[in-house]
Amino acid sequence: MASQASELLSILSDEELIKRFQRGDERAFTQLVNRFKDPLTNYVYRFLGELDRANDVVQETFLRLYHYRHAYTRDAKFATWLYKVASNVTKSELRREYVSRRYLVHGISGDADNDWEGDEFLDPDLTPEAQVDSSLKMRLVQQALMQISAAYREVVILRDIQQMSYEEITEITGLGLGTVKSRINRGRAQLQTLLRDIYQEDGDVTHS
Repeated sequence: MASQASELLSILSDEELIKRFQRGDERAFTQLVNRFKDPLTNYVYRFLGELDRANDVVQETFLRLYHYRHAYTRDAKFATWLYKVASNVTKSELRREYVSRRYLVHGISGDADNDWEGDEFLDPDLTPEAQVDSSLKMRLVQQALMQISAAYREVVILRDIQQMSYEEITEITGLGLGTVKSRINRGRAQLQTLLRDIYQEDGDVTHS
């Protein structure tokens, strides 16, 4: 019986699940956590560059979902609403870190590739050789991401890694469409320059 209920929940839309949770169905909350935990962790990790901190932010995001579930209305797509919550929590974490300056120092130190923790986001269906290649590319991209401003980093991650639409990004960030597009273009341009420099510096590794 429990497995049948779980199967039923698994095929429901995000909006149907949150509606059930708002009515008191705790299993719907569990299904939402299972559905969004990995993509949210990937998003926040890319933003912060540290997996432990990303896990803390995602946990706080789900706590806010649990306690403020009635704040969600069907006026917005649930995924967009949840990412906005995660974005706000992440930015609060960034502000705390900027005060102490530790995050800024880490972000421009050039050592981000030595602290790579993102292999858990690799596709398990890839061959071992493809996983190594993908891990290296992801590490280099992360190193470059940590060297552009947080304002550009957020929208590039949402667009190019999380595959969000421009409209969804405007809802998550609260920015106008023109600003979103401008920041994405500028962020991409900075990343291209940084990645070109990084690939040149690591040429012996990437071509070995």
